[in-house]
Amino acid sequence: MTQQSDSWSICKRPAELVRLRRKRPRNAAERPGESDSSTASVAPTAPPSLHSQSRSRGNRRNPFVTWDNAPSRPKKVLVEDEDGEDVGVLMKLMSTERKSGDPPSRDSLAEKNPSEDDSLLEIEEQHANSLLIEDPLAVAPVSIAPISSTEYPADWSLKTRVLFTSPVSLTWTEQPKAHEEALGLSNSCRAQFSTLPPNLQEPRYWSEVRSAFQQCLVYWQHPSLPWLSLFPRINAEKSFSGKNCPWTQDVAVQESLMKEWSVSLSSLYSLLKAGLCPYFYVCSYQFTVLFRAAGLAGSECITALISPTTRGLREAMRTEGVEFSLPLLKESRRIRKQHEAVHQRVEEEEEDQDRDLLRGDEDCQKEDEGLSRDNDDSLSWLKEMGIQDQIRKPECINMQLQKEGPTLSLDHKPESAVCVEGSHSFNLINFLINCKSVVAAAGSQTGLPPTLLAPTAFRGATMNVLKGRSVSVKSLVDCTYQHSSSLELTGPILPSSLHAITALLQTAQKGNFSAALYTHTPTAVMNIETCQEQRNKAVGNLAHCGLPPASVNQLQMPPTLGKTALTNIAMNNHSYTWKSG
Repeated sequence: MTQQSDSWSICKRPAELVRLRRKRPRNAAERPGESDSSTASVAPTAPPSLHSQSRSRGNRRNPFVTWDNAPSRPKKVLVEDEDGEDVGVLMKLMSTERKSGDPPSRDSLAEKNPSEDDSLLEIEEQHANSLLIEDPLAVAPVSIAPISSTEYPADWSLKTRVLFTSPVSLTWTEQPKAHEEALGLSNSCRAQFSTLPPNLQEPRYWSEVRSAFQQCLVYWQHPSLPWLSLFPRINAEKSFSGKNCPWTQDVAVQESLMKEWSVSLSSLYSLLKAGLCPYFYVCSYQFTVLFRAAGLAGSECITALISPTTRGLREAMRTEGVEFSLPLLKESRRIRKQHEAVHQRVEEEEEDQDRDLLRGDEDCQKEDEGLSRDNDDSLSWLKEMGIQDQIRKPECINMQLQKEGPTLSLDHKPESAVCVEGSHSFNLINFLINCKSVVAAAGSQTGLPPTLLAPTAFRGATMNVLKGRSVSVKSLVDCTYQHSSSLELTGPILPSSLHAITALLQTAQKGNFSAALYTHTPTAVMNIETCQEQRNKAVGNLAHCGLPPASVNQLQMPPTLGKTALTNIAMNNHSYTWKSG
């Protein structure tokens, strides 16, 4: 009776995880027919004690855990087949079986062999991982394949660094011969572009390929100082610290630099207006300006983008007669108007609220008039001392900050990007020449005019080339080491330069390479769409702009990246995929 009560107590508090197995023959003398006749018999096994279970599983258990407070787990059943092999089958036990009042038999409470328990546990865990679903509502994330095309979208942002990698060697890009470099620089000045064969077996033996690569690296800059890096200019105080800057203390040198800079900027705008220069950048210590010729980025007129801007700069432009728009704010307002057209009830409620606010403002105005009289009387002692005019009331300051709050929140953000179109771009040029805030008045960049960057020559410009370095490395791919080659380019990488280099690598690298792009952050917003009504490819007189026809075709398409810029470009079998961010 005592043993039966003990077994009954064990069954009264069963383990949350139950195993059922067919009883094995204990010795070889048993009749073989028994195993055949009981192929599907399943006998419940009582849960062992906490200490025996921890020893059988080989791991340490919490000694304070009991069957009552053990964490709930899905209930499992293990069934064996005829040959005695363990077959893991997971199922939920019915609550009626668990609450059954019949005590289990003593034979079902026999202890298992520890080795058998370990094998059962391993099989059980494997099936639990594959068949048991804890949360049926959880859905695995769907991986979206990247877009594949024969051309990637135009990116108007400036790049500070580009890293190309390819399974084909890139050593042909370094150490050009004297005549190859001379031919590349000459073709860049004359805007002559050679046609390369579609398939090149060994690019290092083709002098035309090496010359074309040197031509892709050329850009024009003003001013250019050999001991100073004049790009980027925003947050570039560290690059100027400790360097020799003789113009910071000499006003005559500053005036001379600004005079030459004004001539170069006027020359660039004249070339842009005539269609002889496709675009150029003005890089100041506070903002960057992108001027684009008519016909580029889906626009039929000259456009200029300024980013980032401040409230003071925008007010100064209005004062000088420069009309501009905020494309990102205009887009948000357009979306808001669409929602208002759909939800007319919301608009009516807003009008009612405005009426209530106007009534409240009238009441508040009457109260303010009474309070102002009281304040004047309470501050009469300040008038007697003669210092009343020197003290501003805090209410006036708070009201002014509340009015300027939405405008100040745009400063130094992508939403502060300003767009100038058409003839107003000429007013912007005059504003940049005459505005004193374009040049820093203090700090390491004091008196230094903004940097002008262009893909074609202009008055006062210096020809520069991007710095390149190629390295051959081994990378681990699928447990095997594969040879790969890399090419790193640093400097102000213009949009046309990036497209010309990728077009050349497509031929030289047999259509297999990838590129990691590092964007100058303030220029990422240059990819926004400025013309809402013009969404097709604009046609302009760009036949003599100094760029390859393929690059012109790409830059003529309307921007599609928005506030983001390209971060990665990959070509596989002459097909592009890209990522932006």
